[in-house]
Amino acid sequence: MPELTHRRRMLVLAICCMSLLIVSLDNTVLNVALPSLRRDLHASVSGMQWTIDAYTLVLASLLMLAGSTADRLGRRRVFQTGLVVFTLGSLLCSLAPSLPWLVAFRMVQAVGGSMLNPVAMSIITNTFTEPRERARAIGVWGGVVGLSMAAGPVVGGLLVEAVDWRAIFWINVPIGLLALFLTIRYVPHSRAPHPRRPDPVGQLLVVLLLGSLTYAIIEAPEAGWTSPLIMGCVALAVLSLAGLIGYERRRTEPLIELRFFRSAPFSGATVIAVSAFAALGGFLFVNTLYLQDIRGLSALGAGLYMLPMAAMTLVFAPLSGRLVGARGPRLPLLLAGTGMVLSGVLFAGFEAETSTPLLFTGYVLFGIGFGLVNAPITNTAVSGMPRAQAGVAAAVASTSRQVGQSLGVAVIGAVLASGAGAAATDDRFAAAGRPAWWIITGCGLAVLLVGALTSGRWARETARRAAHQLETAPAPTDGRPAAGHRQP
Repeated sequence: MPELTHRRRMLVLAICCMSLLIVSLDNTVLNVALPSLRRDLHASVSGMQWTIDAYTLVLASLLMLAGSTADRLGRRRVFQTGLVVFTLGSLLCSLAPSLPWLVAFRMVQAVGGSMLNPVAMSIITNTFTEPRERARAIGVWGGVVGLSMAAGPVVGGLLVEAVDWRAIFWINVPIGLLALFLTIRYVPHSRAPHPRRPDPVGQLLVVLLLGSLTYAIIEAPEAGWTSPLIMGCVALAVLSLAGLIGYERRRTEPLIELRFFRSAPFSGATVIAVSAFAALGGFLFVNTLYLQDIRGLSALGAGLYMLPMAAMTLVFAPLSGRLVGARGPRLPLLLAGTGMVLSGVLFAGFEAETSTPLLFTGYVLFGIGFGLVNAPITNTAVSGMPRAQAGVAAAVASTSRQVGQSLGVAVIGAVLASGAGAAATDDRFAAAGRPAWWIITGCGLAVLLVGALTSGRWARETARRAAHQLETAPAPTDGRPAAGHRQP
């Protein structure tokens, strides 16, 4: 890829962040519209979960495929295709006549979205070649992720209050078209010198693993954990995971590069991403239902109640990017885990929802923690990895986020459905919310402990060794193991 001027590089970064904004915003903006959507489309608790998880599951399933496809066919080409499909899917969602159609159109949306996040990160990594400048660009990227996630309830509340829930999809159409025009005009062509071959078996196993596990968690409260259907889904998930690990270890060109996980910081970033976004998914789901069903707030009122969280994320997400660029990921990760743990303890142990000052304190602490966590995740995932595999490395980080959010919504929704049942009463909801908040607290604790363990000198040495092994590995030529090539 030719060297670009500083102004052109900044423009490419802005275009990539624009695509990220609409994809990430769609992860959370729908939460605040759930009660309105439930009344309009007569949805159950599991139906509301599927409107969110259908999107995040398809994203998680296809992100790694999209990243490697972009490395092979050209990043700008795949990025443009993603913008077209995502914009079309958004338009279809706004016209959905029923819940099944909405879930189906959300999946179309996610197919397009899967072509945007990892590909945009790969474009950024190959545009900003100087390490310090790249760290700052990734910090901006991480800030947009955090901002879009936390701002979703506020934006969603405004749109639902001003129009209705369909407006949250309309807004994507002009933004998507503008991003498409700017991409065609300003984003340069690039591709990996030795891209990977497709891995249809690995892709199928990923879909089976994520789909069966999420289905089991969401549907278990109604079907029963010991029902043949749920037990069969759990067994399928376990077999898919075992098959995926065994199959990918034998491939020269795997869908999931298992050698990445020899790097402790990379493995830690994956666990942290799953934990942090599971906490976010559960946090938004339980708070949206509590504020509207129990406190009786409107969609806009619920969004404004969560404004302290969005405001803290707005402040601390870019600060985290600068901290990572100047001092590395350790301090932001420790502070992020601490903030999320304190927030969860306030709700789980001190019933913060019963007191408005405590409620807002919990929101502030969670916003600080979540705002700080994104930049170190993204930076750690791609730093030190060969640039030719940037798309795959970024896709693993993005997949971890989507898997985490899917599991967070599925688990917290299942806990609420089991405890509160159909009756939305204050006492029953509060009782069901206790274990949900302890789960969110546990996710924050995982961020803190794993962040401390995988950001020290020993961890950085494992990252250097892993990067060296990846860079010196022979270039793949087919889908079979190369002669003399040692698999992990």
